[in-house]
Amino acid sequence: MRQRRALITGAGGFIGSALRRRLAGAGWRVFCVVRRISPKKPGAHALGSDLFHDGTTEGMMRLMRRARPDVVFHLASLFLADHKPADVEALCRSNVLFGMQVLEAASAAKSVGFINTGTAWQHYQDAEYSPVNLYAATKQAFQDILDYYVQTRGLRAVTLKIFDSYGLGDERPKIWKALRNAGSGSTPLILSGGKQKLDPIYVDDIADAYLIAARRLLSGRARGHEIYALSSGRPRTLRSIIDLYAKISGKDIPASWGARPYRFREVMNPWSKGKRLPGWRPKVSLEKGILLAEGLKRDRA
Repeated sequence: MRQRRALITGAGGFIGSALRRRLAGAGWRVFCVVRRISPKKPGAHALGSDLFHDGTTEGMMRLMRRARPDVVFHLASLFLADHKPADVEALCRSNVLFGMQVLEAASAAKSVGFINTGTAWQHYQDAEYSPVNLYAATKQAFQDILDYYVQTRGLRAVTLKIFDSYGLGDERPKIWKALRNAGSGSTPLILSGGKQKLDPIYVDDIADAYLIAARRLLSGRARGHEIYALSSGRPRTLRSIIDLYAKISGKDIPASWGARPYRFREVMNPWSKGKRLPGWRPKVSLEKGILLAEGLKRDRA
């Protein structure tokens, strides 16, 4: 069998990096779309071939012809929990326009599968569609555009909707980084009431889901545009997660609960109506995931 070929957008991100390593380990040839203006982190693309995007649709089509992927993995996006007026153009460019360029190029290629990355935040209060924020609205807009290419160009696609992700080496400005930096004597974390529920999935499990979705596309089992939720099915409150983290890590986590209000449209209960990707279940429990993320031994749990 010939070597499978993958084209990844967002390969320099936390999840994209894990996916890149997973695909390379499975024997795929990996191509990474990057912008020339993007700062290159040390080793950021060590396992893939860089394809520099000039910002045009024609340029993206040239990259697609060069990579000749079997599957496009689209992870690139701009995440903003709260936006300001100055962010509107950047959100549209990153989450809609850039993805449209990738879709146009992918649809022009033959027999290419497309895996999109969505968010559970498209489903505020368990609605079929109700965006938590403008970021989630742009993800829905792109999902609708993807439907157009599926219906009119015969593109085969899977969208994976992610809840909360974490893992070793996660430097994103989220609660996990704050917990790693917290400890005895540090400034207390300024937190809300902590009753909101999160559904964290370890990053390696998320990478596995992308590979399973790719195999589904390559085998011909996927039909049209399939949409799945990458959920553990066991959401936990923020308070309980921090208590568990403190127990496993051995850290005294100083926290000022209720010191800040809940965010506008805070997700108190995650989306529960999504379909599970066939053949996928998270293998890493939250307890084991904290150990892995902290580089701790199993006997600490």
